[in-house]
Amino acid sequence: MPEIVLHYIWERCLWAGLEQQTTDGRKVEILSVGEHNRDAGPDYSHAHIRIDGKEWVGNIEIHVNASDWTKHHHHLDKAYDSVILHVVRTADKPIYNSRGELIPQCELQYPSDKDYLSALFEAAQQMDSAIGRIGCAEQLIHDPQLLTEGWRRTLLRKRLECKRASITRLLEITKGSWEHALYISLARNFGFHTNSLPFEQLAINTPLSYLQKHRNNLFQLTALLLGQAGLIDDPAMQKEYDFLHTKFGLSPMDPSIWKHARMRPQNSPELRIRQFALLLYQSENLLSKILDTDDLKELEALFTVDKMGRSSIDILLINTVIPYKYAYALHKNKPAEAEAVMALMERITAENNTIIRQWRVLGQTICNAADTQALLHLYQNYCQHHECINCEVGYKIFQDRQLKLF
Repeated sequence: MPEIVLHYIWERCLWAGLEQQTTDGRKVEILSVGEHNRDAGPDYSHAHIRIDGKEWVGNIEIHVNASDWTKHHHHLDKAYDSVILHVVRTADKPIYNSRGELIPQCELQYPSDKDYLSALFEAAQQMDSAIGRIGCAEQLIHDPQLLTEGWRRTLLRKRLECKRASITRLLEITKGSWEHALYISLARNFGFHTNSLPFEQLAINTPLSYLQKHRNNLFQLTALLLGQAGLIDDPAMQKEYDFLHTKFGLSPMDPSIWKHARMRPQNSPELRIRQFALLLYQSENLLSKILDTDDLKELEALFTVDKMGRSSIDILLINTVIPYKYAYALHKNKPAEAEAVMALMERITAENNTIIRQWRVLGQTICNAADTQALLHLYQNYCQHHECINCEVGYKIFQDRQLKLF
């Protein structure tokens, strides 16, 4: 049985009505299956269960065989210490977390008819298809032009306005310092979603003014950032960090908050932190350089550091550079400059992720980052929240149905 079927059974509560228990015979009651985590770490977060009358809230990990826990090295990963139940088809061995604590396991009980399971698997694939996630999918397949260029342009502006609001909140935290706010935003986006929150916390815990005192020494910059992240594995660098953290009165982060699992080597937090240190080292007056040019090649060159791929640079331009240029132009009451900045999105390569691939399936033309940012905003702020009546496409469909009634 593929693991995806177990996920489907768990998430859709198809175990309901069947008694569940741990491998040592304790009754298991599933009060909430939790939220599906598609990034590194346990499969479901914020689950709520009851074992022998005692309630637990935490993470759930699902495997076909219990031994997969060890094969995937979860017993060495602190990110899995919060797992409250290991859900499996076959419990072929006991499993432990990185602290050596035994984790409760449950051999999930579910309808075992093979034809029924085959139907479930087919249903799972259908439920995860594009049509299952976008309410107007059927209409868009027959008429892609329902989603107009004008509505896309509006969605892109709304996307940038949301990012502008986030920048405004950062400016409040940094007492109006655009440079410090940019530093925190860049750090967050160096996390590339999976480690965005730990990276942001790293920047908040390591004030820019401290880094600027050692801006001309790459070794010290790297030691300070890796040390603050709790990710140093080099004795010489550890010695340097010990000196610096005492000098500035800093405290390192808990390294377990960084995600490493299911991650390509080029996305590891250690490498991304080294790249971030290199960027700070080679980019004096980064904010002014970003604000002073509208040349895309020059902006790309600012972020060309060791082992940083083109797609990663594009993500930084899309999520940090252009929003800052847009927000600053409006801060200076220059709306025409803000419009020109928004047009830069049209010159950046289109993003490629599961959400964008859904829109392609529905016949949408996607040429550049302006298209992808607009469609991401549409999906995340309208489709996911069933705000169809507030969407131009949904409102058109609603009007057409109303006309057919009369």
